[in-house]
Amino acid sequence: MHDLKEIRQDPERFRRGVEKKGGDSGEIDRLVDLDARRRGALARVEALRAQRNRASEAIAASRRSGQPVSEMAQTEARGLGEQIGQVEAELAKVEPEIQQILSVLPNIPNDDVPEGDESHNREVRRWGDLPAFSGPAKAHWEIGVDLGIVDFERAGKVSGPRFAFLKGDGARLERALIDFMLDLHTRQHGYTEIWPPLLVNAASAFGTGQLPKFGQDMFQTTDGYYLIPTAEVPVTNLHSGEILAGSDLPIRYCAYTPCFRSEAGAAGRDTRGLIRNHQFNKVELVKFTAEESSYQELETLRQDAESVLEALALPYRTVVVATREMTFANTRQYDLEVWFPAQNTYREISSCSNFEAFQARRANIRYRSTAGDVRHVHTLNGSALAVGRTFSAILENYQQPDGTVIVPEVLRSYLGGQDRLGKG
Repeated sequence: MHDLKEIRQDPERFRRGVEKKGGDSGEIDRLVDLDARRRGALARVEALRAQRNRASEAIAASRRSGQPVSEMAQTEARGLGEQIGQVEAELAKVEPEIQQILSVLPNIPNDDVPEGDESHNREVRRWGDLPAFSGPAKAHWEIGVDLGIVDFERAGKVSGPRFAFLKGDGARLERALIDFMLDLHTRQHGYTEIWPPLLVNAASAFGTGQLPKFGQDMFQTTDGYYLIPTAEVPVTNLHSGEILAGSDLPIRYCAYTPCFRSEAGAAGRDTRGLIRNHQFNKVELVKFTAEESSYQELETLRQDAESVLEALALPYRTVVVATREMTFANTRQYDLEVWFPAQNTYREISSCSNFEAFQARRANIRYRSTAGDVRHVHTLNGSALAVGRTFSAILENYQQPDGTVIVPEVLRSYLGGQDRLGKG
């Protein structure tokens, strides 16, 4: 959420920022107008209250002295009360309109983010050699089914489309990836592991920006809870309503969770395989930082996510995401895209973002700076990584002519020394 004072001081900056993300800049004009009406109404009601207080004091003074109170004085006092009521009613109408607009205005992109759609994403890094195959590469859903480690058909029977059973080596590989990622981030990168709730309330979903705008993308229970679409939601809200000590920043958390998404806006996309399922596993990184260091911390967050792909020896590229492809709440976003040989393209496997104070204002997360004043923290998060997509990339990049799949070396100790899937 934006600071209304900042919008009032520089509305043109916010108009440009909203337009860059494909939003309606007219909402800024409407907000400025509502804010002017609200401030005018507040000034009027304060003046009317002062006038009524003076009139009431004059009436009280007359009664104390035994003097008769004129009908005109009483009529004036009643009239002032009615005027105050009318202005307060106007305020009661304007305030929710202001909050409604603020709640759905996107964060504005950093100035160095490329403008445009996905075609304007800017590649900043490419790592790893692409695998070579003697024939066409098989897709991960074919490999998984052939090896008997992924079962889409029975998952469809049990749950419906966009679900999967992982069996035997598939289940073990998924678990190995989760353990490996958590160990890497906690032991080498300095993150504290969190095991968060998988159900959150509406206030938490609002805090990170899922509500009110993207409620259709979440699964809601009958009693008002939401299944988390990412660990970002509960972990960011871990410090909602708190004032943190500036000396404790940055705070770094990592969390493994199942994630649940309705994929309401993805009709017809990635209907096969493990790329876009309703339930998937993910290891998430979340940071709380001081405002002056948040972009430096974004770079280390990106590097932490990249290190997972490098340890697994999976080819990838990193792009700065263009303004119209960025998420609602962030100011700068890196996407890490892993190579999928069967599709002959790179596919997103992680997004690493800086939200500046946008989420912190919504969730009321602040810190006391070294100067002694209280400010909103800057929040950051990134996937490191989406486990199902990593699983899929391993199947495709490490597939062998005999139908087996080589296990990346760093995972073998998690699989009891097993070096291939499907051997024997």
